[in-house]
Amino acid sequence: MTAISKRRRIWGWFFFDWASQPYNTLLITFIFAPYMNELIGDGAQAQTVWAFGIAAGGVIIALGAPVLGAMADHSGARLRWIWGFSAMYVLGAFGIWWAVPGDVNVLLILCFFVLGMIGMEFATIFTNSMLPDLGRPDEIGRISGNGWAFGYLGGLVALLIMLLFFAEGAQTGRTLIGLPPAFGLDPEMREGTRFVGPLTGLWYAVFMIPFFLWVRDPRPIRQGAGAVRRALAEVIGTVRALPQTPSMFSYLGASMFYRDALNGIYFFGGIYASGVLGWSVVDVGIFGILALISGAVFAALGGHADDRFGPKAVITGAILVLLIVAIVIATISRGSVMGIALPEGSALPDILFYVCGILIGAAGGVLQSASRSMMVRQARAGHMAESFGLYGLAGKATAFIAPMLIGMATAASGSQQIGVTPLIGLFALGLVLLSFVKPEGDRPT
Repeated sequence: MTAISKRRRIWGWFFFDWASQPYNTLLITFIFAPYMNELIGDGAQAQTVWAFGIAAGGVIIALGAPVLGAMADHSGARLRWIWGFSAMYVLGAFGIWWAVPGDVNVLLILCFFVLGMIGMEFATIFTNSMLPDLGRPDEIGRISGNGWAFGYLGGLVALLIMLLFFAEGAQTGRTLIGLPPAFGLDPEMREGTRFVGPLTGLWYAVFMIPFFLWVRDPRPIRQGAGAVRRALAEVIGTVRALPQTPSMFSYLGASMFYRDALNGIYFFGGIYASGVLGWSVVDVGIFGILALISGAVFAALGGHADDRFGPKAVITGAILVLLIVAIVIATISRGSVMGIALPEGSALPDILFYVCGILIGAAGGVLQSASRSMMVRQARAGHMAESFGLYGLAGKATAFIAPMLIGMATAASGSQQIGVTPLIGLFALGLVLLSFVKPEGDRPT
């Protein structure tokens, strides 16, 4: 493979992160989530509905991820799977357009949202499994970090486009720079904000072109009968054998908890700010800009730190930062911070939440990049896609539990602040289990 073809393949692989990031940025966190809060009208109720919807998607992802990874190892047809799950991503994103104020079918919209989320998560299993084929072992951390940074940059550009030209304020009907929504979209019907769905789908379809042009399956496709049966048997065997690979077992357990907590912050950050602090879609979007800039910068820096110090040290530092942030967020309200009452109209809760957003972006980008790099070190040779399927399972096995706990806590207490406290425990559990992980896995030295 020539240097230029290797470079193109790496850049093609980067474009998946660029293309897929807006689903996280625009739909999950910064635009659609606070808009759902506006549609439902009650912060605690919106957080509860959002939690149970995401939990349902988490169950499907948890069940499907390891089997799909094993099937890809048997057939080698990773690109074929990515095509199929990309179609789910685009269809689900476009469905957000029908979130019409005053006439919204919340169940239908959540089904579209979950469909796209499942497509994104399943496609990510296959793209992640290509990482070790992109460079030497000493290059993997940097490649992974640069990919995350490029993805964050894509999310930032998409968010800026939404805020400047489409997402209108509920009261003003104008975008961040005072313009009516582009293309003559009707602000009364919130068509500018609802355009977040079609924009996310179109963005993905266009920017996946370099990926499909420049990325190839690392080995020939081998088809055969009984692929599902063999995949299931291999996954069951791998899961049973995990206690014999204690480092990988501990890492999957650790990542199961800390990545679920991180996803919880992403899933509920926007709807929390909207319900607790009364932020508008535009306010949450500005919060997102700060988080994405810090995420892009620190994901790249984290990749270099990964290569120098190893992913375990990087992951540990990122979890500690996020644990502190989760504690602080749970104590922020319009009238108090850390239990200390504030004068009416104080800007401190807003400022502190912006600071938390910057730290979430920085530590979150580093954590996700280093986690992907760590999985390469823990995975069994010759079973990379299956291992990333288990990694996907670990990341999603509790994905339905955390939103469910948040939903139950929010519904029982009627408080969004109490509702997000399970995230603190998840970060702490992840940190404890990470202490049992060997930096280079269970491979013989």
